Amino acid sequence: MAGTTPAPGKKNARTMVVKLGTSVLTQGTRALDRAHMVEIVRHCAKARDCGHRIVLVSSGAIAAGREHLGFPELPPTIASKQLLAAVGQSRIIQMWEQLFSIYRLHIGQMLLTRADMEDRERFLNARDTMNALLENGIIPVINENDAVATAEIKVGDNDNLSALVAILADADLLLLLTDQQGLFTADPRNDPSASLIECVEHIDDSVRALAGGSISGLGTGGMGAKVQAAEVATRAGIGVIVASGGDPSCISKVLQGKRAGTAFLPCKSPLERRKRWIFGAPAAGEIVIDGGAAKALVKGKSSLLPAGVTAVRGVFSRGEVIRILGADGKDMGHGVSRYGSEALALIMGRRSDEIAGLLGYEYGPVAVHRNDLIMLGDDDGGQ
Repeated sequence: MAGTTPAPGKKNARTMVVKLGTSVLTQGTRALDRAHMVEIVRHCAKARDCGHRIVLVSSGAIAAGREHLGFPELPPTIASKQLLAAVGQSRIIQMWEQLFSIYRLHIGQMLLTRADMEDRERFLNARDTMNALLENGIIPVINENDAVATAEIKVGDNDNLSALVAILADADLLLLLTDQQGLFTADPRNDPSASLIECVEHIDDSVRALAGGSISGLGTGGMGAKVQAAEVATRAGIGVIVASGGDPSCISKVLQGKRAGTAFLPCKSPLERRKRWIFGAPAAGEIVIDGGAAKALVKGKSSLLPAGVTAVRGVFSRGEVIRILGADGKDMGHGVSRYGSEALALIMGRRSDEIAGLLGYEYGPVAVHRNDLIMLGDDDGGQ
């Protein structure tokens, strides 16, 4: 697992990111459940007393805003959600501050957007802030900045955000607390014979196929997003547990090594530090490659040349992370593009020695260098 600095005088101290879905904070109601939140804080404080470092990724800003305004009837628009988030963000952070103050613990709020994750420099700045908070005994409380985020700049959901936060924090564990007990062999809502899967050693298509939607309908992630987040975190060497948020004691249990929900084991050969960002960062666009390029990437572990690119989708800049799709549309990998989308569209399908003549400049002969590339099927951490 990823290494962390143990607390002074404490053995086996760990850093754990706890993601709290809206349904966990409301317990299925329309309002935030303060009593339940107190229990969550109590177990976080208990973990801190044992020397562990805790990071919270807290949903609930929109729910808090809706409650504070008396559950108004608003049109189902992005502006309405941003209005509720703008009101609710301050409410929920005040609530966390008051609850943690019972145990004389300080919190620090970090609001993130997709841009903070896509841009390498902003990512590193966010990591420095996270480390500063943790080193000074302050509990980071993190949410996506829903008051300003639109579909184009959102990470997407707090499950995937929490995986990126776990990478930022160099965490050992990511605990996703939700309205479900974990990952089941079938949808437990429709199949009474469905059983809980206690451990997932490797995430593949069969595991992804088992993921269903959110039971309560209050959150945005669902089990599919949790499996996606688990894939990002485990590739970075971070263990992931999906468990029911109805029992806050699982925060203490998992740190004691006890079973809870579904455990996703970290990869034995995790990605190197920089490639964790590449794999976790939201893709700014995508490209499609032909069969020859796909074979060279998978079998030959080569860089991707412009000649193998058949289509460019989306608008992205040089240095941004893009998704690489095979001719069948399947996601094959992620990488940092050496060229922006406009330039890549001009040189795709062409030989590398034609780049300078077509563009009037060049940033090298490859579209994506192997050192900046992660293939999803790699067992060696993409190295």
